[in-house]
Amino acid sequence: MEKTFILRILRGVPDKQYWEEFELELKPFINITSALMEVQKNPINRNKERVTPIAWEQGCLEEVCGSCSMLINGRPRQGCTALIHTLLASTGSNTVTLAPMTKFPLVKDLVVDRKSMFDNLKKVHAWVDADDSFDRGFGPKISPKLQETMYALSTCMTCGCCTEACPQVNAASKFIGPAPISQARLFNAHPVGKLSAEERLRSLMEEGGISDCGNAQNCVEVCPKQIPLTESIAAVGRQVVSQAWKDLVKTPDMG
Repeated sequence: MEKTFILRILRGVPDKQYWEEFELELKPFINITSALMEVQKNPINRNKERVTPIAWEQGCLEEVCGSCSMLINGRPRQGCTALIHTLLASTGSNTVTLAPMTKFPLVKDLVVDRKSMFDNLKKVHAWVDADDSFDRGFGPKISPKLQETMYALSTCMTCGCCTEACPQVNAASKFIGPAPISQARLFNAHPVGKLSAEERLRSLMEEGGISDCGNAQNCVEVCPKQIPLTESIAAVGRQVVSQAWKDLVKTPDMG
């Protein structure tokens, strides 16, 4: 078995990117984050040159925060759960390739600016409004089946993998991507959140909304939390059509 492996990384800043390789010891259970930390401790590339440490993001280290998203061997995923041994075995190579995601503005090395995802969550009002009451007693009951669905949707960590994999998200499109649509479904199902459902659905009727989905279904294939994104898009699509009909036949205010 190989004692070392090569980490090939696309580095740099916008309009000035380059590939750089690092040779590292193949330790048991080493993952991408651990490998990057090894490089950070001793940033010497394969040409024996001391270079600047690699810029990347990390947080929880247990696939909850979503911050360490990147392209690993061309696939969007989390660095903290990508085991080097598994990656090498799947390719039959001793090289693992890392690159920044392409659907977000590059900051430096593996760091991208995912602000657009958070802006899109604002567009669909992806939260539950609360008043100043401290205690209103028990809230409405939610069926176990709906609870299971809502829990699955609530695990979204805004990592950007679904956006990266979606062909409809590109420079020529304003499509908001799968994650905000799924979050609209989550908050429309909430007993209090549903009070703002009309606002969410109308925002999804606008340019870049749900009609821009091309049904490629790449999103559900790469979601690290296995969220049923295509089910959400279909469910919200039905809600949007229903809301559009309601708006169309609504009696004008004659007062």
